Amino acid sequence: MSRVLVTGGAGFLGSHLCDRLLRDGHDVLCVDNFFTGSKRNVAHLLDEPYFELMRHDVTFPLYVEVDRIFNLACPASPVHYQHDPVQTTKTSVHGAINMLGLAKRVKARILQASTSEVYGDPEVHPQREDYWGRVNPIGFRSCYDEGKRCAETLFFDYHRQHGMDIKVVRIFNTYGPRMHPDDGRVVSNFIVQALKGEDITIYGDGSQTRSFCYVDDLIEAMVRMMESGPGFTGPVNIGNPVEHTMLQLAEKVLALVGGRSKLVFRPLPADDPRQRQPDITLAKDRLGWQPTVGIDDGLRETIAYFRRLLEA
Repeated sequence: MSRVLVTGGAGFLGSHLCDRLLRDGHDVLCVDNFFTGSKRNVAHLLDEPYFELMRHDVTFPLYVEVDRIFNLACPASPVHYQHDPVQTTKTSVHGAINMLGLAKRVKARILQASTSEVYGDPEVHPQREDYWGRVNPIGFRSCYDEGKRCAETLFFDYHRQHGMDIKVVRIFNTYGPRMHPDDGRVVSNFIVQALKGEDITIYGDGSQTRSFCYVDDLIEAMVRMMESGPGFTGPVNIGNPVEHTMLQLAEKVLALVGGRSKLVFRPLPADDPRQRQPDITLAKDRLGWQPTVGIDDGLRETIAYFRRLLEA
């Protein structure tokens, strides 16, 4: 049994990771400041003997004894990370420094949940790990994009300077139960609008693309990365390489939900990437991983979750 710390553990991804780690027989410490995370996401775990929930902000040091650290703490949707952009950058940068300091003290392996946003609005398609990205350093999304890029820098400098045992994953668009209904992400937006019978809002002409990975697939990749050999640091892309336009996604959601919602088009936000698709060759080769859940099955599970949430 390993003692595992999950920062951002009450969030969408973090809560699913806590579920998986407990099923795998680990002792889990879930840390969250509940800015975007919710106690509801982990309420079903509170009576588990090997689960502990702690309210803490990772921009402040944390003194615990653990064997593994998954650093997921950071608002991840534009609505949330643009609400307090200075704090968003602090969470990525100071949070990385504090968690790396903890890992150094207790000699723990540490995994950084980075993001496909480090590629910005890419000129290379699909995106490989050796692509350095095209990011606006002073735009509205920069607090998140550059914060995550700096966190990666810190991880690799701690690795080189102190011999730290690090892992870095770059997470592409992920969806599933426990997404926040008001996070502004396209999957939750489309589903909630369709369930409420509201117009489906598409930004731009709907031709921009994203690749959507179901949460269970994503968590499997993160666990495999954490347990991969010590010589493999990453970064490694994890996501579903099947590409969809926003228009295709909207039509798929409407078909699954039913109802009479109409599609309406709004101007494209600044610095919104036109294309986003992971090259997962490295994950296939080094982790033996690739997604298994198709978009229709994943959307059905997600729609069922939001339906229950809205009816509660």
